Amino acid sequence: MPPCRARRPPRRLNVTALISRAAVEPLAPVLATLTALQARHGEDSLQGLAPGLVRPAGPAAEGWVPAAELDVDDLLGAAARRWSAQPHAAAALAWKCYSYWVALPAVLGFAAARRVPLMTPDHVLVRYTDHRPFLTLALRSPVTAVLATDPIVATDAPGLLIVSDEAELLDVLRRSVADAHLAPLLEELHKRVRIGRRTLWGSVASGVAYGLSRAADSLPGPILDTAHRLLTALDADDLVELANRPGGGLDIQRKTCCLAFTLPTPKVCTSCCIRSH
Repeated sequence: MPPCRARRPPRRLNVTALISRAAVEPLAPVLATLTALQARHGEDSLQGLAPGLVRPAGPAAEGWVPAAELDVDDLLGAAARRWSAQPHAAAALAWKCYSYWVALPAVLGFAAARRVPLMTPDHVLVRYTDHRPFLTLALRSPVTAVLATDPIVATDAPGLLIVSDEAELLDVLRRSVADAHLAPLLEELHKRVRIGRRTLWGSVASGVAYGLSRAADSLPGPILDTAHRLLTALDADDLVELANRPGGGLDIQRKTCCLAFTLPTPKVCTSCCIRSH
């Protein structure tokens, strides 16, 4: 991951110092989109993200662990208790939940304002339990990738990674969400349960599409085009079928299953591939 460009606070009053705090907060558009999503769909719609998304720097509070130090066996044990699931189903459901919340801030940041918080394990804190809500994520010392043309580049906002164009921004998103974070976790799951990459990555694809669909009212441009761009960047565009939904949002049809139908109380998601069989 290329290093962010270090910035120092201004030493004297200037035009930049007169800009409002919200205007120079790199994550402001991400937080605004998340807030709008929650207002439309209810408080539980953001239960997997900490309020305000960012936790202050310093020692992690009780229950929070850096994603880079995640105990995968403990996570899977909590998932098995949470859903009363067999190991392969617990892994699939834990992954579905984890990957959705890891990807959501970056996906909505790109779609809303072309600002992408880096979701690498060193910037993410995790808290999980064996009851609902199973998982909550937060950012620490966030770094946000922005376009060189973004007005925030002219300010003294800290934690910026400046990229040249949207192609590079999507590449940064892929490397931080997929290569640095989700791919290593997937390999750890493979060491413990027999479950295919395609099955797990199908949950990433449906999660990206679902997050965009729920936030569609707050996002600019054709949401279907944005979804395909993001899924292509994540090598997941072939794992879901998407169409514009009358009235807004997306119709989503998965090509893989999250295995929720194997639970003691079976659940078949509305987008699941087994509904058509």
